[in-house]
Amino acid sequence: MAPHATDSNGDSQPVNDGERPLEPGVKKNLSAQGMINFPRPPTFDDKMKEREYMKGRLAAAFRIFGKYGFDEGVAGHITLRDPVQPDCFWVNPFGVAFSMINKSDLILVNHSGEVIDGGPVRLLNQAAYMIHSAVHAARPDVICAAHSHSIYGRTWCSLGRKLDTLTQDACAFHDDHVVYDSFNGVVLAEKEGKDIAACLGDKKAALLQNHGLLTVGHTVEETIFWFVSLEKCCHSQLMAEAAAGSRGEQPIKIGEEESVYTSRTVGSHRAGWFSAKPMFDVIHKETNGDYLQ
Repeated sequence: MAPHATDSNGDSQPVNDGERPLEPGVKKNLSAQGMINFPRPPTFDDKMKEREYMKGRLAAAFRIFGKYGFDEGVAGHITLRDPVQPDCFWVNPFGVAFSMINKSDLILVNHSGEVIDGGPVRLLNQAAYMIHSAVHAARPDVICAAHSHSIYGRTWCSLGRKLDTLTQDACAFHDDHVVYDSFNGVVLAEKEGKDIAACLGDKKAALLQNHGLLTVGHTVEETIFWFVSLEKCCHSQLMAEAAAGSRGEQPIKIGEEESVYTSRTVGSHRAGWFSAKPMFDVIHKETNGDYLQ
């Protein structure tokens, strides 16, 4: 007979031999010892040095977007809140290919939409300004925001539905993404940018209906990982629904308790930052770091 213990209400409850709930085979005493001491994002005492480092990470992010095929003509943008002037942000110059962007190409935009510093091409995508300025203003915690017209993301967004939690990776977005269920053409109006920011709320991602994906984070790396992962989750669910539908079935969803539990592990800010490390390491090696020019 399984051992029992008395709970706080005085009732007898079975004991699971010290195993941690939702972690089969992991004993409570081992789990209580804590997680591995993972690396953390670097910190800076000098804001100018922080700016230069972060601009390098933003340039690398564009190279990653180019590598993954997230470009569609001149559409798409990633912004970085400036550490020196937090009401301004760095963004890609309009019309420069993601795969060719260097740190020195980035442009600095103020809260009024004026380009006040940056590279030789000082064209600003007005849609980038309208969306990102509203998000950065509404979310002081957001350091970086990313949007592009990636193929699986924009395809899923045509359905006007949130993603289901079908896989471990999708748990990162469990109850942490929204659908912006409006499309009024290219975002050139201040009101629509503010509407998108209001819809995003405190979540990490938005599915812009008939448009594409938007992700945000506390670091460039976290934001980029969420975007890449969300794109893959869209791809995964499109395939799962097609495969299951051909048999008159539905994909199997992960339960609520398991989804919430897993999201705490794979969906944290630190998990997003650390999960992006391999992508950034690879792009640095593949390009010899020439994006740092």
